[in-house]
Amino acid sequence: MDEGDEPRRAKGTGVKFAYDSLRHDILTLDLPPGAVLDETSIAERFGMSRSPVREALIRLAGDDLVVTLSNRSTVVAPIDVQSFPKYVEALDVAQRMNTRLAAELRSDQDLKTIARRQKEFVAAVGKGDHLAMSAANMAFHMAVALAGRNPFLSLFYERLLNQGRRMLHLHFDYLEQGNDGTLLTDEHDEMLAAIADRDAPRADALAHAHTRQFRDNFLAFMQKSYLSDAL
Repeated sequence: MDEGDEPRRAKGTGVKFAYDSLRHDILTLDLPPGAVLDETSIAERFGMSRSPVREALIRLAGDDLVVTLSNRSTVVAPIDVQSFPKYVEALDVAQRMNTRLAAELRSDQDLKTIARRQKEFVAAVGKGDHLAMSAANMAFHMAVALAGRNPFLSLFYERLLNQGRRMLHLHFDYLEQGNDGTLLTDEHDEMLAAIADRDAPRADALAHAHTRQFRDNFLAFMQKSYLSDAL
C-alpha cells in the first residue's frame, strides 16, 4: 500500500494497529528481509506518534520478525537459511503430533471445521493469491491442531507456523512457477481423509511427508532463485 493510501487512524488505536500493520507487511514480504524500519517514517505513515510505533517494534522483536543492529537501527529480520534444517525439524515434530492427535480425538464438529478450512484453501489456490493461501493454509493446520486438544502443542505449532510464513510465501511462488499448486490441496485432502477415518498412523505419515515436501521445495526455490545468481 502506498503511503498516500494509508488511512488516518483515530487516537488510541496506537500500538495494536502499528503492530498488526507492520506484521502483515513483514509476513507477506511487502517489507522484505533487511528493510530498515524508521520510527519517524512509520509514525508519519500511520498518523501517530513514535511511542506506539516503538512499542510495536518491541513486540515484533519478540516475534523474531525484526532485529536491532549494533548501530541501533531496526530492520526486518533476515530469513535465516542456515537454521532452516532445525526449523523444519521442529515443524515436523509439531505437525506430526498435532495431526496424529487430531485423528485420535477429533469430533464431528472438528471435522466439519477442518473441511471448511480446506475449501477456503482450495479457493485461495485457485486464485493464485499468496496472501490468502498463506492465511488459509495456517487456518487449516490450526484447525487440525485444535482438534488434537493439546493447547501446549497447538501453541507451539502456531508459533512455528507464524515464523515460517515468509518462507511459505516463497514456497507458494515456487509451486506456482511449476504450475503445481494443486499438490498442496491434494496433500491436505489426504490428511483430512486420514483424520476422518481416525487413522492416526496414516495421519502421522502424511504430516511428515507434508513437511518434507515443504522443505524440499523451499530449498529448491532458494537454489534456483538465489544461489544460481552467484554462479
